[in-house]
Amino acid sequence: MRPAVVLFSGGLDSTTCLAVAREDGFAPHALAVRYGQRHARELDAAERVARMLGAPLKIVSLDLRAVGGSALTGDLEVPKDGVGGGIPVTYVPARNTVLLGLALGYAETLDAQDLYIGVNAIDYSGYPDCRPAFVEAFEKLANVATAAAVEGRARYRVHAPLLQLSKAQIIELGTRLGVPYAMTHSCYDPDPQGRACGRCDSCRLRAQGFREAGVPDPTVYSPR
Repeated sequence: MRPAVVLFSGGLDSTTCLAVAREDGFAPHALAVRYGQRHARELDAAERVARMLGAPLKIVSLDLRAVGGSALTGDLEVPKDGVGGGIPVTYVPARNTVLLGLALGYAETLDAQDLYIGVNAIDYSGYPDCRPAFVEAFEKLANVATAAAVEGRARYRVHAPLLQLSKAQIIELGTRLGVPYAMTHSCYDPDPQGRACGRCDSCRLRAQGFREAGVPDPTVYSPR
């Protein structure tokens, strides 16, 4: 099986994406990033899920708190209950560009030519780096920015299999592929015990997806 690198957070979308990569015939290598996110508990989920799915997991550390500008890496409050419009303050400046850059470097060392990212442009918070234009642009960049591509040893492809699916469709797909959603973590603002807040955008989209898919929601929510 050919190797592929999957950007992996231990959340609903990235776990489904990993299962899709395996279904596509690849041997997925999961890459998680500890970037100073307030919801670092997602990395605990990433370790559990990767172990259960039998995928090797590499965790890379960097500090996007030094850049700031996001409620996920700073002291800004995480918006709750859908208040506000436009791009929310949970957007982390250039996060997916940085993370895909790390995935590309990892892929080059593995002789892998395929990158998977679980971005979604249907049921999402409006982040600019979750759109088709971003995925297409990064794929072009990958093929001029690496020794393997320039020397003709690789042709990189960025797969975003969830891009045009609703959250319900993602859950239906993952359920068919045996994704252990009870082990995943999506909340931006979990309580000290790691329980989901149920009110941030990520929680709301996740809960709505389970309702619309007709699949029981296994998420453990905080009583607060």
